[in-house]
Amino acid sequence: MPDAAPAILHAPRGPLAVLSLSALGIVFGDIGTSPLYTLKTVLDATGAHPSPAAILGSLSLIIWTLIIITSVKYVTLAMRIDNDGEGGILALMSLLGIKRQQRRIIVLVGLFGAALIYGDGAITPAISVLSALEGLNILLPSFGPYVVPLAVVILVALFAVQRQGTARIGFMFGPIMALWFLVIAVLGLYGIALHPAVLLAINPLYALSYLVSGGLTAFAVLGGVFLCVTGAEALYADMGHFGARPIRLAWGGLVLPSLVLSYAGQAALVLSGAPSSDNIFYRLCPPAVLPLLVVLATIATIIASQAIITGAFSMTRQAIQLGWMPRLRITQTSAKGYGQIYVGAVNWLLMLVTLGLTIGFAKSDNLASAYGIAVSMTMLMTTVLLFIAMREVWRWPILPAALLAGALFIVDAAFVTANMLKVANGGYVPLLLAAAVYSVMLIWHTGFGAVTARIRGGAMPIDELMRCVTRDRVARVPGWAVFLTRMEQDAPPVLLWHLKHSRAVQEHLFILTVTFDLVPWVAAQDRLSVAEIAPNVWRGRARFGFMERPDVPALLVRAHGTGCPVNLADLTYFVGHETIVARAEKGGLPGWMVAAFSFLERNSTHVTDHFLLPPDQVVEIGREIAV
Repeated sequence: MPDAAPAILHAPRGPLAVLSLSALGIVFGDIGTSPLYTLKTVLDATGAHPSPAAILGSLSLIIWTLIIITSVKYVTLAMRIDNDGEGGILALMSLLGIKRQQRRIIVLVGLFGAALIYGDGAITPAISVLSALEGLNILLPSFGPYVVPLAVVILVALFAVQRQGTARIGFMFGPIMALWFLVIAVLGLYGIALHPAVLLAINPLYALSYLVSGGLTAFAVLGGVFLCVTGAEALYADMGHFGARPIRLAWGGLVLPSLVLSYAGQAALVLSGAPSSDNIFYRLCPPAVLPLLVVLATIATIIASQAIITGAFSMTRQAIQLGWMPRLRITQTSAKGYGQIYVGAVNWLLMLVTLGLTIGFAKSDNLASAYGIAVSMTMLMTTVLLFIAMREVWRWPILPAALLAGALFIVDAAFVTANMLKVANGGYVPLLLAAAVYSVMLIWHTGFGAVTARIRGGAMPIDELMRCVTRDRVARVPGWAVFLTRMEQDAPPVLLWHLKHSRAVQEHLFILTVTFDLVPWVAAQDRLSVAEIAPNVWRGRARFGFMERPDVPALLVRAHGTGCPVNLADLTYFVGHETIVARAEKGGLPGWMVAAFSFLERNSTHVTDHFLLPPDQVVEIGREIAV
């Protein structure tokens, strides 16, 4: 049995029904809009004129993929394992690979899984919006040439408004998605009424029979079937926003039934003789209300895209705080929700890639050929981490853990292998994006570690430094000096540089080290510890979680309240600015890595902005560091 869950900081509060409704607008957008394109993609892979066995087999595969991957793996298992309330592959990586014990291989697996999410994240807005707008082709065949330009306009507008945040309209996302799920369920029931025998596909034997008898074609179909669960990882990653219970209620009570009915209705329509060459989803809708359905579908896909973008912002912040990405400017767009943030660099890069995919692939059918390969690999890595969690967190015996995780691994591996068939048709795009993100993570972490090691090599104990200050009669000037440093024991290098060049130092010194724990949040009582380590010299240690943003001025206010007589009106912050160069002697980093890290360092957010320091109270001291 799982260990007792710890008390969760910043736990979501509110009535269960309200939280579940809110979760519909954030968590289920991607998986909820997949009926727009999934079944058509699957049936296209079966051939020009799919047989009844192929249709029922494909539908059965979709239904049981939803059950096994989403209901069993994520909703039932993964959401029972959290890092102080937070889920997702980065939180799981932090829990298993660093927090419990240092294991580099788990860290690398988790980071690559996160990088893969970025890869498919650029495709989601493009394929979702295109598939929604393509419904107009049924109503107005002449509208075809305008689908891509209109999709580009919508996507540009979507990314352009990110800076403003979604707090003003976010409360509408849940009710809109609830309406969406009800509508697709009703349309599905209409389709099922045309051919009730389609419900036979609930029997998993239809799926197994089709896989066994279909040969290579049936195996290739798995790549299309996987599109029905591309949003499943979001259920786990967004657990910290709403908690597990609201997500489970929304999934079991509305989302899963609606999806099954929608897919079954589409399959029934094809079984009754409707063509599968165009958008099957919109064929379920009476022509008179088709424009309204297109509008609703477009809004739903925009909400789904918004969730992907917000998730990219949140994951970027986690990676920054964990030390695996360069500091980027993070803007809080609302005071009401910590998750309401904006990361400009990620937003515009994601927009450029999404627009390139929209214009380059032009149709949702074409994008479906590139979609799913990255997230299927992420899911495979999540299964590996879940096995470790079963053994170490839940303390399951090896046999049941291996049987359950092994079964999930086989399913995930089958989907990964089937999706690999997409590489030549565009599947290389998310893999290249993931490789680029992963490279940035590794270069930054390696370079940052090398700089830290180099700085610590010239450390001086604080007692020895103060004796030198007294012995050399260094001038002491009125006021407080705050030195930010990575060093937790010795004198900050920036203080040594300051003494070397100015030959004077403030009368009162406050040395502050900020660390990020491998938990999402740190309790207020554990935030700051302060001690006087020498006459008029104070050392503070501040702790933040990887979901928090450090605010140094606020820390000093807290320090003043704990008995440290820091004068907030008369203090200066001293920070170091390193210029990175290649080491002349052997043993340093490769030249290409030094150049890449130096580029990232120059273009990262300034430490003043990262720690919210007042610019007019900051003194920056430069130094060249060879790594």
